[in-house]
Amino acid sequence: MMRARILQEVRRMRFEELYARRQRRELTMAEAAELLGITERTFRRWSTRYEAEGAAGLADRRLGRASARAVPVDEVLQMVTLYETRYTGWTVKHFHERWQEDHGGTCSYTWTKQRWQAKGQVVCAPRRGAHRKKRPRKPLPGMMLHQDGSRHEWVPGCQWDLIAPLDDATTELYSAFLVEEEGTMSSFQGLREVIERKGLFSSLYTDRGTHYWYTEATGGKVDKSRLTQVHRALQQLGITLIPAYSSEARGRSERVFRTLPDRLPKELALAGITDMAAANQCQDRSWLSTNHRCEMSPVRR
Repeated sequence: MMRARILQEVRRMRFEELYARRQRRELTMAEAAELLGITERTFRRWSTRYEAEGAAGLADRRLGRASARAVPVDEVLQMVTLYETRYTGWTVKHFHERWQEDHGGTCSYTWTKQRWQAKGQVVCAPRRGAHRKKRPRKPLPGMMLHQDGSRHEWVPGCQWDLIAPLDDATTELYSAFLVEEEGTMSSFQGLREVIERKGLFSSLYTDRGTHYWYTEATGGKVDKSRLTQVHRALQQLGITLIPAYSSEARGRSERVFRTLPDRLPKELALAGITDMAAANQCQDRSWLSTNHRCEMSPVRR
């Protein structure tokens, strides 16, 4: 506010100087308006107000008035109470999605983030350094899928693997379910659910896990002549299996598996879920971001 008042005072002083020169006919109205950075019509309007009210007529009437776009106080209080009592520790993005979907919040994500940063509830992320150029996404859904598993303590005291196939073009999750340990059968289940819901796809990009590829030595090159059960099934369906030789190569799936271990445990705790069967049957999909919509599918053994 102090800066706005200073700028207004500077504008008044410049206008009075140019108005006096205009009165002495040293400048035309168009020239005075151009020097002030406004239109001739605005300069004429200001001149009329200055002649009628003096310097007070140049005051910006918006100063000191509440913005018509300000978030209602009741909504701010409700948001703060919910975050401090029910959603403590959630990321701003995760909280903002739940806030809008379940509680009718209207404030923007940027406003919410800046609010929590100002209160010290969340810290600003460090500036990212230079990185390699990202591989362009596939132009159409279904051209390439990623499938991977992530082991994490999804509920207190239980380490499970989350299997999640996603599309390279849109990063949409086509399935997501928990199993005791990732393996051949869980890989088949993820692929089957994708095909049942979306149909056949062109290629699958995976790590070099033993259920996808055979390798002579750990971390070595894959042997494309010795097919695993998953590889053989994909070959019969006409789907190309592509090995990844670094986690950076599977950056899109790696980023998703950095988001889910933060979101899913909070959603399961909020719903009071503590066992795998209930988690896999959960129909509450809000733990996925907007473009990651899918249902938690029951595990079929």
